[in-house]
Order: sequence, then structure tokens, then C-alpha cells
Amino acid sequence: MKVKYLSILVTIIITSLGLPCFSQSISYLKPQAPLLNTIKHNRDDAGKQYEFMAGKLAPGQFPRSYNPVTDKFIASNSGWWCSGFYAGTLLNLYELGHDEALLAEASRSMDSLAKEQYNTHTHDLGFMMYCSFGNAYRLNPKPEYKQILVNSAKSLSTRFNPKVGCIKSWDSKPSDFLVIIDNMMNLELLFWATKETGDSSFYKIAITHANTTMKNHYRADYSSYHVVNYNAQTGEVLQRKTAQGYADESAWARGQVWGLYGFTVMYRETKDKKYLDQAQHIAEFILNHPNLPVDKIPFWDFNAPNIPGALRDASAGAIMASALLELCRYADKKDAITYFNTAQTIIKTLSSPEYKAAPGANGGFILKHSVGHLPQKSEVDVPLTYADYYFVEAMARYKQFSAK
Repeated sequence: MKVKYLSILVTIIITSLGLPCFSQSISYLKPQAPLLNTIKHNRDDAGKQYEFMAGKLAPGQFPRSYNPVTDKFIASNSGWWCSGFYAGTLLNLYELGHDEALLAEASRSMDSLAKEQYNTHTHDLGFMMYCSFGNAYRLNPKPEYKQILVNSAKSLSTRFNPKVGCIKSWDSKPSDFLVIIDNMMNLELLFWATKETGDSSFYKIAITHANTTMKNHYRADYSSYHVVNYNAQTGEVLQRKTAQGYADESAWARGQVWGLYGFTVMYRETKDKKYLDQAQHIAEFILNHPNLPVDKIPFWDFNAPNIPGALRDASAGAIMASALLELCRYADKKDAITYFNTAQTIIKTLSSPEYKAAPGANGGFILKHSVGHLPQKSEVDVPLTYADYYFVEAMARYKQFSAK
């Protein structure tokens, strides 16, 4: 067993970059010059937006959303699951344009965020710490960033239950062990930790969680439930439901793209083809769904009852674009071109005035029209910090296809 995991460790160190952006180009995936130009303008506008937004934040606050009806800017504390996206967006914008003011603001924000490395009451430490300190460490590998990330991975690992084979998502009553599809996005932190420390326990937790999720979250058509409730003592599935979607058996859009992104990362980090197959099956479900609009920005739920009048979810579109711009690097030529062209369409759509806010508007957020939790009437048709993060990441990934 030790030999097996030593071999795995050597393989992932050699073969996996673990970076959110990629520098090599692929000859048949050619970015369009006009869209590259648009991305440059988007970057400039986004920098202005985030400088504007910075002025709205009190010490210890992190942007969460904005209500365009009441003109109310909504912030969170560092414990909110979205707290790391602000610094991550600033760092990715800095990488695209080298604006030192954005880098300084990211550093200020991370000073307030650092204490969450010890937070064992959330499964979202990947979102919170890897999107922020992970990007910071990639750009400037300071030892203090590394230690914060290692501590974050240790904290996340405390939520793993070997009987269930998953990291616990939401804390609830003792008889519940709730796991949401979003949790696939937090595994990247664990892979990073194994590569940096040589401790394969993080790696083993990540693959066990992914395997359990693949088995129990997915339907025959490769759509995903949002939540699975397990028996914490036996690992038996007690209930499958879709809390933030239209109905338990519906396909909540953001849940589908969390899975798409997460299983793409699983393939990058393990080179196990079953994860590539899973990611491509999920992509096939999404891209061939009759309710996916021509402009590729999904309705908030693929089974929403009032389509085509249902609300769109820009955050789901942005996450999908970023995921597809990685997945296309692993697929055969035909599928790769489909994924690349779909991502290209999404970036174009999100760059239009319908979705992209004018500088000085929208509370400083880049994108409009995301949907957080419609059944609870929370964050409905508003900007969301993670929509901005994945939009900027998608633009950075697209731009790198033009690298020589």
C-alpha cells in the first residue's frame, strides 16, 4: 500500500501543474483577436470596478453581492464561504494587467482572511483559501502563504468521514451527514497539499470523496443532485435532494457546472481516465440539453418551470466557461473544439452590456444577473463575487491560448 501511494505521489508531482491558468497553446484552438481585445477592455474596466468596490469595504469586510433595486452593497465577514473570491479576483486581474494597486488590495484582504486557515466548521476552505492564498502563492511563493494553505488543508481534512467516504458539507443535526456537489471544488486544495508536503493523506481523501460523489450524486443522464444525506455510521445514502434548485429531481445549473469543473480538476491531478470520462459526460448533459440557451448562459435550473422566462445565472455561465477551457485541453479534437467554442460564446455573452456592468455601477461588481438561492429568495438576479472570479479566470485561460 505504501509503495502504491508513493508511486501516485511521484506521478502527480511530475505530471500535474495544479495551476488555475495554462501557458501552452493548442494549434487548432485559436482565440479570436476581437475577443482578445474585448478581454483587454474587460480587464481595464474590471480594475476600475474593483478599485471602486474597495472603497465600500470596512476593515474585515469582504464583498458578497449588491442589490440594484435598493442600491445596497452587501458585504460578509471572513467566515462566509465567498470570502476568498475577492482577493482571488484581484490577483487574477493583477496578473492580466500588473496594476500594483490591485495587488496591494488583495494583500490587505488576505490579512483579514488568514485566520480562516484554522476553521474546521466549513467545507469551503478551498474556495476561501485556495482561490486567494493559492493564487498568491502561485504568483509569489512566500513560505507564509504555503503554511496558511497547508493549515487550511489540514482543517478541511478534519471533516472527512472514512465510513461515508466524503468530506462533510453542512453541519446539521447529528443524524445527518450532508454532502453537496459544490464540495468537488474544494478538493484542489488537498491535491496541492500532497504535492507541497509529500503527505498522501490529502490525496487519498480527495479521490475517495470524488469516487463517492461520482457514485451517489449522479443520475443515469449525468445530471447531479445538489445534496446527498448519508448515515454517518454506515455510509448508507438516506436522501437525495436539490436544495438550491427547482425540485429534488431537477438539474440546478450551478450544481451541474460545479461538478464539471471539479471532475476536470480530478483528471488533471490524477490522470485517471474515469474522471475525464465523468467530466465529458457532464459536459454532454449540459451542452446537449434542450433548455441551454443559444448564448450558453444557463437558466438558473435546467428544469425551471417558466423557461424561457426563467432567470439566467451568469455565475453558472462563468464557471462553465472556465471549466471548458481546461477540459478542452484533455479531450479529442472534435470535443475540444466544441468546448472551446462554447466557452468563447459564454465570454462574448458575459462581455455584453446585458451582463457586464458599466464602470461605477453594480456596486463595483463586474457581472450582473446571477442567482444564489432562488427557493429561499436569497441573492436573486444580482451580482455575486464568485461570478466575477470565474469570469476573470475564464478570460485568463482564454487569453493563454494565444501564448506562443
